[in-house]
Amino acid sequence: MMRHRGAEGQRETELPAKLISIIGPPAAGKTTLAEHLARELPAEMIREDYAGNPFLAESYAGSPQARFPAQLHFLMSRVGQLSVANWFGQGSVISDYGFCQDRIFARMRLGREEYRMYERVAGRLEGLVQPPDLLILLDASNETLLNRIDQRGRTFERVMDAAFLSAIRNAYNEAAKAAACPVIRIDCDTIDLRQAAARKPIIEQVHMAWKT
Repeated sequence: MMRHRGAEGQRETELPAKLISIIGPPAAGKTTLAEHLARELPAEMIREDYAGNPFLAESYAGSPQARFPAQLHFLMSRVGQLSVANWFGQGSVISDYGFCQDRIFARMRLGREEYRMYERVAGRLEGLVQPPDLLILLDASNETLLNRIDQRGRTFERVMDAAFLSAIRNAYNEAAKAAACPVIRIDCDTIDLRQAAARKPIIEQVHMAWKT
């Protein structure tokens, strides 16, 4: 249990669980890495609820009317999952997404007036969200990502092209540069995150980050 002493050294107060958020473009390996790290660190895991978004498929199928409700659904889901008010009291938590990605996708997919409304809502809610103590940024080439998207067969992802992925990758890199916490960057073209040997240096970096 993580504790710290009060100013007089008399009273111990439980510290909130540390949050590791994994970010990166679609098919970079976020959920795969999160599942393994949750077992190996160990940590509680929070999964992005894309399957529970009733507007998602329609929004990617070309319906402009579905984009705004799809984005709001993600926003509310993430605020609920990462709520400070209900946060874990100890240990570590790992999420297979970062709250920052909500704004990234909103900026890319919404029209100007929709994005303005989204910002008004998101600005009021982001203070309710537990900030990450560590970001893990996964990246891979467009070719690798497109191959993986094709292999996993999610219908709504098949409209993603190289231009979209390039824009997403650039946005994640900018988000990582602006992060107020340590960032671990991983090139997923060169390693297989399903292999324990590939994860070992990542785990070592996580432990090092906790010590700083």
